[in-house]
Amino acid sequence: MCKGDLSQKRTVVAPPTPTVTWPEQGYNAPRQRGVTIFSGIEVRDILIAWLALGVAFTIAISQRSFGSFAFADLGAVLLTSLVTVGSGFVLHELSHKFTAERYGYWAEFRVWPLGLVLALVTSFIGFIFAAPGATYISGMNISQAENGKISLAGPLTNIAVAVAFLPLVLFGVNSNSFWVQLGSEGVSINIFLALFNMLPVPPLDGSKVFSWSKARWALVFVPLAVLFVYLFLG
Repeated sequence: MCKGDLSQKRTVVAPPTPTVTWPEQGYNAPRQRGVTIFSGIEVRDILIAWLALGVAFTIAISQRSFGSFAFADLGAVLLTSLVTVGSGFVLHELSHKFTAERYGYWAEFRVWPLGLVLALVTSFIGFIFAAPGATYISGMNISQAENGKISLAGPLTNIAVAVAFLPLVLFGVNSNSFWVQLGSEGVSINIFLALFNMLPVPPLDGSKVFSWSKARWALVFVPLAVLFVYLFLG
């Protein structure tokens, strides 16, 4: 998920508490195109969100397997969730950041505490509200097309990550092996993240993509919705 600025004025996103000393012009100043800079607070927020999502998906999987789930499996499930969610979530947010910075805009990830709580709470009912934070973007005169492309980069990255996990499922010999389970979770979690973020509801990515190009939005959303029904409801 990302938040962009479509106005003619620069939007200044206030640093979250606790306050951090930012270098002069280091927070909202325009960045040179192609230059990627990570702040300490950004790295911290990404790690917190990654861990929280890993725990949330672990809870959801254990709830789904209630009755046949052994406590000893929790370590393996947590590891699987961290790997699959970590690759999906972190790369999703970094794709927003890298695409925005490619256009010369400031972009950094910020955790959303309420989103973390919702992810953990909803995991107990098996459906995870996966919005632990957002990549905030600021710059002068961000066009609707640029904002749409920046937003679309995240879900497309999740699709690419799902494809990367697919061989573990297709070529696995034992369906109960760790690697097949890792591949299965990697595919399903990333398809879920892509579909969820493509919902045309603010502030999700899909709302910006839908405003930019309804045809491009449908081209991505419809196949994801069909695949989601097949994987999760079929």
